[in-house]
This record gives sequence, structure tokens and C-alpha cells, in this order.
Amino acid sequence: MVISLRIALLTYSTKPRGSVIHTLELAEALHRLGHTVCVYALDKDGVGFDFPLSCNYQLIPARSAPAQIDQLIRQRIQEFVDVLSYCRQSFDCYHAQDCISANALAVLSRKHLIPRFIRTVHHIEDYQSQYLQQCQDQSIQDATLCLCVSQHWQAELQRQYQIKAPRVINGVNLKRFSTRSLALQSTLRERWQLTGKPIYLSVGGIEPRKNSMRLLQAFAQVLHTHPQAQLVIAGGATLFDYQDYRNEFFEQVRQLGIAEQRSLILPGVIADAELPALYQLADAFVFPSLKEGWGLVLLEAIAAGLPVITANQAPFTEFLSPAQALLVHPDSTAAIAQAMRQVTQSDLALALVHQSQPILAQYTWEASARLHVFYYQQFLKSYA
Repeated sequence: MVISLRIALLTYSTKPRGSVIHTLELAEALHRLGHTVCVYALDKDGVGFDFPLSCNYQLIPARSAPAQIDQLIRQRIQEFVDVLSYCRQSFDCYHAQDCISANALAVLSRKHLIPRFIRTVHHIEDYQSQYLQQCQDQSIQDATLCLCVSQHWQAELQRQYQIKAPRVINGVNLKRFSTRSLALQSTLRERWQLTGKPIYLSVGGIEPRKNSMRLLQAFAQVLHTHPQAQLVIAGGATLFDYQDYRNEFFEQVRQLGIAEQRSLILPGVIADAELPALYQLADAFVFPSLKEGWGLVLLEAIAAGLPVITANQAPFTEFLSPAQALLVHPDSTAAIAQAMRQVTQSDLALALVHQSQPILAQYTWEASARLHVFYYQQFLKSYA
């Protein structure tokens, strides 16, 4: 007999970043399995989730904060603490998906307001700020149990913190990303003038970790042989201010002579209902990211039927082979550009799509939820 668990899942934002999507999809899958789930999320703009949720959730108002990042993080942690200190509902498992919410749970645990907590480590950052580094360390070291989403970060947790963290998997909503809406595609095509050939898509916004500068430079090389090509870089909601990097990016756009809104399309954060159609409008997905916890967007792109280009390093190589994706050295602009040209060959593109489809059956949110429940139950037994 399956015993229903009461699970609190905490995430630092309502915006569709990787760990946020992981939180929401996991919450829905746990809810479908019969568990009582509540998602707690910082809500900066007061509009909540652009994501259909069946489970319970509570939005925590995130007030205007100072631009100085250390002070901003302190305030965000305190906003979680202020609300959860007076939460009347108790849970079997308190599970944080990021550094901010994990630090809040650590404070509550030290105050004996909750017993203990779990933290998923999606990836480990290299912070220049001593305060941010301490926050990250505490969020990992103070957790009673750490989980992680890849073998790479499992090994890094062991190496850097001497913590043995069980691995859980990510998933993808296959039905959502494979179901086509020609009407919605037509709307998006007209809205952003997506008339190029080929259309390259990347999701994640403009920031150093996403390797946006090299992607732009590679695209400039591709334009020499494919002058009608378009590059769409979607997304961009993030906690950190990458304005200096963005300024450099747009200076590169100017120097390279790339026409914004014609060759380079920057639609910003995409509505949840429109994201599958945007994938389906593209000819290839290009994601030469330097550091990811897993790379959920790659699974989404594969589910939408796209050939993908990504970095030839972990964690991507844990689930993608050279037969399933074009794996490139992320530090090589020339290699990224070459792959972008190669993927325009229809035979190669079709082969990559065909070979990558079997991956999807291995990564479902139901399987992820069942694995989480197993570790939740082990966790509770250890402290019964």
C-alpha cells in the first residue's frame, strides 16, 4: 500500500528556468501519484506562475530589492523565512530546489520550526562573492539529504563537499512538446517574422553560462553561407544581472553587422502555452552551454522533433551520444558554426532526430516522481 506523503517543494522564482520547471513538473507528477504537494515560490512581479498547476501552491511576495546581489539574496532568503515561520501546515518532507530556499529552510530548521530538509543540487556555481559562496556551501552542508540530477554533479558533490548524493532524473512532457498547433505556429511566425531558412533556436537568454557570445559569433559565420538564416534566443528571466555581458553581446551584434529583429530574434520570456510551438517552428536547436545541471531544454527540443547541437561535455554526454546530437567543443566558435552548417543537411538532421527519440522514454516526470518518493521514504525511515 502506498502511503500518501505531505511534501513542500520550494523554488526561488515563478519564471520558467530549469530548476523552476523541474519543481513544477515534479510537483504535478507527485500530485498525480496521490501525494499532498504544496509549491512555495518567490513571486517578484505578482502575476504568479505561467504554468497550469493542479496541486496546491503559495506565492511568496518578493519585494523590490537592492541592486547589490548580496543584499538581494539576504532579502529573498528572509522573505521565505518570514512566510514559512507562520505556516500552519506541516509536511513530511521539506524539499528545496535552490540555494535561496535551502538557506531559508536551514534557518527554520535551526529555529526548530521544521525538523530537517532535503535539497536538490542542480549544479554548483563558482561565486566571486564570499557571501554567495557561503550561502551555497550552507545550503548544501546544512541539508539533511542532498539529491542531484546528473552523474557529473553527483561526483562534484562528493569531491567538493564529501557528500554522497543519490541521483534523481529529470523528465520531459512528451505530449506537450510533440502536440502541434499550426494556428499557434502561424501566430508566432507572424509576430516575430520567423521567415528565415534555417531557423536556429536557443532557450535560456543571454548570459555567460549559456555561452551566448560564442553562439552569436558562430551565427555570424553561418550567415556568410546561409544569409537567410535566423537565430532565435528565447528566455532571459534570471536572478542575476548580466548587464555587462549583455552590453558586450549587443556591441558584438553591432560590430558583426547582424540585423536585430531580422536575423537575430530576441523574444524574451516565452509564455508557457507558446513554448512548444516555438520549438516546432525551428529547424535546429543550438545549445553550446558551458555549465548546466542537466539541460531540460534539450529534452524539450528532442520531444518537439528537432536535431540538437550541444557541448561535448557532461552532463549532456550522460544522455546524448554523437549519433543523437552534434556534440561540439563549446570554446570553439568555429566548431559551433560548423555544426550549425552541418545540421542543415536534411539526411543528417533526420538521422539525429530518429536516433534521439528513444531517449524520451527514459526520462518521464512520473519516473522522476517515483524515484523521489523512494528517497523521501528512505529519508523518513532514517529519522523515524
